[in-house]
Amino acid sequence: MNNDIFYLAAWGLLGLLSIILLTGLLGLIWFLYAYITDRLQTKHTVRRNFPVIGRFRYFFEHLGEFFRQYFFAMDREELPFNRADRSWVYRAAKNISTTVAFGSTRRLDVPGTVMFVNSPFPALSKDHSESQPITIGKHCRTPYSTSALVNISGMSYGALSSPAITALSKGAAKAGCWMNTGEGGLSPYHLEGGCDIVFQIGTAKYGVRKKDGSLDDDKLRDIAQKPQVKMFEIKMSQGAKPGKGGILPGAKVSQEIADIRQIHVGEDSISPNGHPEIRSVDDLLDMINHVRDITGKPVGFKAVLGSNDWIIDLCRAIEQRGSQSAPDFITLDGAEGGTGAAPQSLIDYMGLPLGQALPLLVDTLDNFGLRPRIRIIASGKLITPDRVAWAICVGADFVTTARGFMFALGCIQALQCNKNTCPTGITTHDPRLQRGLVPEDKAERVAHFARSLVQEVGIIAHSCGVEEPRELCREHARMVQPNGEAKLLTEVYGVEHYHHVAGAAPANSEYF
Repeated sequence: MNNDIFYLAAWGLLGLLSIILLTGLLGLIWFLYAYITDRLQTKHTVRRNFPVIGRFRYFFEHLGEFFRQYFFAMDREELPFNRADRSWVYRAAKNISTTVAFGSTRRLDVPGTVMFVNSPFPALSKDHSESQPITIGKHCRTPYSTSALVNISGMSYGALSSPAITALSKGAAKAGCWMNTGEGGLSPYHLEGGCDIVFQIGTAKYGVRKKDGSLDDDKLRDIAQKPQVKMFEIKMSQGAKPGKGGILPGAKVSQEIADIRQIHVGEDSISPNGHPEIRSVDDLLDMINHVRDITGKPVGFKAVLGSNDWIIDLCRAIEQRGSQSAPDFITLDGAEGGTGAAPQSLIDYMGLPLGQALPLLVDTLDNFGLRPRIRIIASGKLITPDRVAWAICVGADFVTTARGFMFALGCIQALQCNKNTCPTGITTHDPRLQRGLVPEDKAERVAHFARSLVQEVGIIAHSCGVEEPRELCREHARMVQPNGEAKLLTEVYGVEHYHHVAGAAPANSEYF
């Protein structure tokens, strides 16, 4: 018996030593291979000068993104969205308390900081007040009326996964807001939830294109016949990449996506950087009226401002043609917008941020008497109540957000949207990663986020002494200046003449 135990232990020890020796031998072989490879390769200087050990630099550099996000960055300093803002969205989406204690962690003396003017006599009403409906495109055959204040900005099926689009569609229907398709065309997943849809016509005309890439009127007419499709948006540019079209890597172009976009499977889907048929403001107005004539529904365009000159030219062209030729809405995207994959040179340096562009656009339309003929939809990092309330104060009629709803879906800001490796299943077509995103569960979070955002904007409005958010105007907010003084927005931007709920157009308007 003792001999059997001895032999068993000996064989076990011998096996363990064999494994250790084999592992060591394999490790030595890998080390020699890596050493020789690093010494001979010419692409990486660090690896050439410091063989093997230099490889760890790239590993730690990759891990650094996650260590900074979770351990080292302060709550208010991370970009593009800090932890405090993301945490608010997560709590709102989960329908748990968004209250905090012991005072604000936000610095209130930084230039550009917005502070709202509280009234000594706040509105004595419930925290959530339903906004009055606003009609877009009153002269269209099928105008669109909605009270939705916050809506889902353009995110394509392809850039986002099918479970993500499905969850957004169902959540939008629960919250009573609209969903923009993005430039990738109308998919079954957009329609699945039954929400209102804004169909975006991108530069590649995905979903409504002929083989040569031009607009197909018959396909456009078919899209317009779907009752869920309420409006059409011509995409001129977006915040992430003004002057460059959409980029969808070939790894994401499945058979279904290829069929919807009318492109080839597995090939990079790269949109033109502009519409070939829109080379002037007159061309833009021609396209708007063409789409409106075919569809009978409100038509507008989405753009980033780098200059106000072309908006002035647009207004002058509308004056000559008559206000019936004007777009029914303009979606203004700030340069800080960013769901789309784009060159860093465009993301970092191109276009005006919303803080500068929005008052510029509002005042220009106001000066030409084109409000409320043209409704304004503001977009660009508007994911928290203060940012939405600011946009309404400045003059926006509606707000849309993309990344806010991505956070509601569970986005952790892993910064992998341009790859097929999103760990939360939102921007990947890998079934293994998509499995973690359950549309029924995430739809509830999408709806909670939308409702909570509108509710807290309502709280700000009531604290300012008005009954509902769209009664907010520039007298209700201040902005900290470089000298530390907080000036009213009327002093910073000037006075806005049109008011969202005034119920009347300027006297010189031909619209009413």
